[in-house]
This record gives sequence, C-alpha cells and structure tokens, in this order.
Amino acid sequence: MFVGVGSSRVRDLFASAKKNAPCIIFVDEIDAIGKSRGKGGNFGGNDERESTLNQLLVEMDGFGTQEHVVVLAGTNRPDVLDPALMRPGRFDRHIAIDRPDVSGRKGIFLVHLKPLRLSSELADVSVLAQKLAVLTPGFSGADIANVCNEAALHAARKSSEYVGEINFESAIERVIAGLERKSRVLSPEEKKTVAYHEAGHAVCGWFLEHADPLLKVSIIPRGVGALGYAQYLPPDRYLLSTPQMSDRICMTLGGRVSEEIFFGTENITTGAQDDLQKITRMAFEACANYGMNTIIGPVSYGGREGAKEGWTKPFSEKTGEMLDAEVRKMITNAHLRTTELLTKHREDVEKVAKLLLEKEVITREDMIDLLGKRPFANKADDMDKWLDENRGNERSAPPPMEEPAPGSVDPAPAPMATSTKIEDYKW
Repeated sequence: MFVGVGSSRVRDLFASAKKNAPCIIFVDEIDAIGKSRGKGGNFGGNDERESTLNQLLVEMDGFGTQEHVVVLAGTNRPDVLDPALMRPGRFDRHIAIDRPDVSGRKGIFLVHLKPLRLSSELADVSVLAQKLAVLTPGFSGADIANVCNEAALHAARKSSEYVGEINFESAIERVIAGLERKSRVLSPEEKKTVAYHEAGHAVCGWFLEHADPLLKVSIIPRGVGALGYAQYLPPDRYLLSTPQMSDRICMTLGGRVSEEIFFGTENITTGAQDDLQKITRMAFEACANYGMNTIIGPVSYGGREGAKEGWTKPFSEKTGEMLDAEVRKMITNAHLRTTELLTKHREDVEKVAKLLLEKEVITREDMIDLLGKRPFANKADDMDKWLDENRGNERSAPPPMEEPAPGSVDPAPAPMATSTKIEDYKW
C-alpha cells in the first residue's frame, strides 16, 4: 500500500457513509489495521497501518449522535486490538459470538434441512436435527451448512432420490476428517502400525473415567495426512478439571504408547506427531495458564499467541526453564500412566487392532462386543448413557437438551472448551 492511501480510504468511507445516512459501516477482520500500536516490529508497512488506524479513530471521534451512522467491526483476535479502539464512544459494546451449543446447532440444522428431500425414515425433521446436533460438537454454522450440502452430494453420487441417514454420517466424516483417500494404499506393515496406534487411542479412552464417549475408529486414510482416526463425542463442556485434563492427555498418548508396547521403542513412527503437539499444548496451558501445577503456582502467563505478537515471552528465562521442566514432568507421568494402562489391557488392544485390520472401521457397538461396557456406568454422562441404551436403534432421539431459562446468559466457554474430538494418525 502506498503511503497515505489507507488514511485516504478511511476518510472517503466515512464521508460516503454520512452522505448515505442512515447506514451501517462494517469493518471485517479489524485486527488487520487495529493491532496495538508499537507491536509487529518496524518493517516498513507498520507506519502506514498505524496511520490508517489513527485516521479511523479520528473519524469515529468526529461522529455525533445525530449522524445516523452505526460502525461495527468483527475480529477473531480481540486480544491484539489497540486499547484506544475499545474506549467509550468507539467500539465500547462487545458482543461475543461463539460456536453454537447443541441447542443452537439443532436450530441451524432445522434451517438447512428444509430444502433437502429426506427419506421416509427421517420423516421427523426435529428428531433428525437433534441427533445431528449431538453428533457435531464444536461445529460452526458454516460447518453445519457444509454437512447438509455434502449429504445431498453423497446421496446424488449414489443415485439416490432422497437423503438418508447414511449420507449424513458420511458427510460428517468428510467435514471432520477430510475426503477419503482411496488412492492412498498402505503397505501391510503400515496398515498394521496404524491399526495398533488407533487401537491404543480407543482402548485407552475406554478405560479412562473422564474420557469422552467413543463413536468410531477408522484406519481409512482421509484428508491430507491422516491415515486413521478415532472420533469421540464430547459434551458441550465449559470447564475442565485436573483429572479430566490428565485423562485427556493420556488418551491422546495412547497411540504412541501402543506402538512402543507392540513394536518396541526402536520402531516408533512419525505418526504420533499431531498427538505430541496436542499433549505439549495441553500440558503447557495447564502449567502456564490454568495454575494446575504446584511448582509454578496459581499464575497465568497468557497464551503463546500473545508472546508471539510482542516478540517477547511474558515470563523470565528462569521461569521458562521451570515451565519446560514441569511440562516435561507432566507428560512423562502421563506416559507412565498410559503405559501401565495399556500393558494391563494388552489383549484388549490386540482384539481391537485385529478387528480394525479386518473391518477398517469399527463402531461403539463393536467395542462393547469386544470389551464390554465401559466400567464407569455410575458416572456416565447423558450422551454416554444414550449411546449405550440405543444400540442399533437409528430412530431414537439423543438425550433431551436443557433449554436456557428466559433472560439467562450462557457462560462463556473456557479456553479449553471441547470441540469435535479427533485423534488422528499422520505422517
């Protein structure tokens, strides 16, 4: 951008808005010009960005109450915005639009299901929308629209006149894990490794009290790098306790530990890279952000993104060394715990892996047939109970959703709020 162009365009925008009042100005991705001044380094374009931001502030201050022009802006990074933008008289009213909960997803599905020609078995659209809402935790409105579109395309490819439940299941899989890669043929050794890796995830989660309900395990390659995946159905959770965090780390480690047990530490593969990134992030956040470590103490240093924006870490070098040590200690303890669990259930891992090699995709029903029900019946959540009580009953509705009381406000989800859970095996 040439010098002065940004400021000139801002002036022209507001002048045009005043001529066409009443009107609305919406600035999308305002963090592109609205980052805190002085951040981002001195790389030439920074001065022009700050000049554009200053002009925007001037124009907003020049508005009176009789202008009949409303200024709105959207961003995914409110934490990096300049404080001057948030002062009274500017963007002082903040509306957080998070991903929809299960009730919101049901409403969105009802909208996007209307144009579809559904099969006779799906005559009750409300029941279908509720079931799909439960099967898609963490989905945005665009994701839900994509699921309905993909379901219709899948039905068309199968030369079907109507969209059925199997089409929706395939569509959800495609949106979550990517397109099935039929051209990617694994060698027998690779397929065996992937099967034991995914079996480790599945068995580990099956015998951990705070693990999310398992829906499906697959060793069919999907997407860019996923050679297999395990799909879970986490509830819309807003808080995570220390035991829940610990079980989640262990479940994510299950694939790598299974490789170590069955093939030896000298034969581990690169497939656990994504899992290792996840557990490192979770352990770091537990120690540095959530105060879940007794050595570091009840402090929060903010996320890594904030440190990147400022080009400096929000803690001293000594504290950084302590964090590294405690993160490594937390992961080491989880690794030992996972190893003990899978060693105890070694035969179960072999059963699941062999069935995976035979069928390529196994469901929760297959897991129950192989291992029995999860040994935590008294503490199972509503989704877990519904999955157990409605085996093979495709027409049953998921557990009823609690509607918020009139005027109530849902709590904002914590940074570790759960989304659709996929443990995948990647090269």
